[in-house]
Amino acid sequence: MLNPFNLFDKAIKWYSEKVSRRAKIILAVFSLLFLIGVGLIGYEINDYFENNPNACMMCHVHDAANKAWATSVHRTINCHECHHSTKKDQVVQMYRFAFLGQKSVSPRHGKIIVPSRLCMECHWDRNEKYPNAPQVNRSRYHAKHVFMERIECTKCHGYVIHNFLPEERFCFKCHSDREVHGTGMENLACLNCHTDRTKDLKPGRKKCLFCHGDESVRRELIADKTIDVRFFQPAPDIIRKATKIKIPADAPMQFNCFECHKPHARIRPDYGRCLTCHGSILNVGKHELHVKSMSMKCNDCHKPHSWRVTQESAKKDCVKCHEYKDPKKFIGAQ
Repeated sequence: MLNPFNLFDKAIKWYSEKVSRRAKIILAVFSLLFLIGVGLIGYEINDYFENNPNACMMCHVHDAANKAWATSVHRTINCHECHHSTKKDQVVQMYRFAFLGQKSVSPRHGKIIVPSRLCMECHWDRNEKYPNAPQVNRSRYHAKHVFMERIECTKCHGYVIHNFLPEERFCFKCHSDREVHGTGMENLACLNCHTDRTKDLKPGRKKCLFCHGDESVRRELIADKTIDVRFFQPAPDIIRKATKIKIPADAPMQFNCFECHKPHARIRPDYGRCLTCHGSILNVGKHELHVKSMSMKCNDCHKPHSWRVTQESAKKDCVKCHEYKDPKKFIGAQ
């Protein structure tokens, strides 16, 4: 039986005694060149699969992803800068494609393919390679959802493959019970109303006036460049159809619109509920007579958003029921 160690010893002895010095040098040089060549080829192959997006496009499994990526805002970013996989994972994927004929990506079942920490390498701290990447440092949306609620970025961004701007009603993935009720507001994008101008992300008064106010309000909000108006402005026809209101600077009610209007329940307020806050008003002037005895609604006399009964409005509205009386005397009347 042949002993491999004996064969190795014989080979070494033959090389030492029978091969000339010149041949040894030539053999060593060729061996070195061979190793360098193999190393360079190995490096290029590894670099291609690790850093060249074309490597991802070799496989028809990723056709849809590749097409979406090529037209996305990340089209200048290497696939591998976001998608990190081990050598084992790469070999398994290649095996499934080449030998098992796999033609589609396996279901993710909620698995996070790109963790938030990778997104933050560009979108939290300025990245020298991508200095123009949008920063989320000052975004209240991201403070609430990413840092407080610990929601992964890809739950909102990219859940539609390589479509990094969330779909208009993406909030319903989590807030499924927050549909909007109100004529003309059905199916609005959530960020048509909610804004990161406010600490709690609720619509401030001016955000409601984006549709219900004049052009000056829209210009002011757009100049702020908050995420909601940069990417989720209401459609022009929605703005055009919205009822326009004017709120006098001295109007007694200076709180947010949603204190009375409840878009997720009932958009138009029940004016009979004004007494929830103004319970003692029945003791003032003729309010008890009008509200209790005559079953009048508050907005029969107090017009929404201005609220004060002026001499002009009294001459127009109050005379529908009785002769004109100066509204300044109404409060003091007993």
